[in-house]
Amino acid sequence: MEYKKPHPKFNVPNFGAKSRSRVKARWRKQRGIDSKKRIKKSFMGAEPTIGYRNPESLRGVRENGMRILLVHNTKQIEAALAEGKTFDVTIGKSVSARKRVAITGFAKSKGLDVTNGAY
Repeated sequence: MEYKKPHPKFNVPNFGAKSRSRVKARWRKQRGIDSKKRIKKSFMGAEPTIGYRNPESLRGVRENGMRILLVHNTKQIEAALAEGKTFDVTIGKSVSARKRVAITGFAKSKGLDVTNGAY
């Protein structure tokens, strides 16, 4: 079984510094003319590059080895099950709370894992 490659956290430079406590943990490409991160000095930490990319067969796969199916109603789940696919269900964000409960119940009855179902 193949596993996804690990990669370092890609943060803005000096992310942990006291004066940068307001900076969120996220990546932004450095564009300053004097930036050591821009010229890829190793002590500044890693940048996202093509070398960190995973094989195509592993992209979009969750930690449990299942792919995600985005659904907005129960018919989409039925159609995917008819094709014989194995997947985990993610409910679209525009789905109402009432329908979210119905979709979650339907998916659980079919033995599927719902990543963001009704609670």
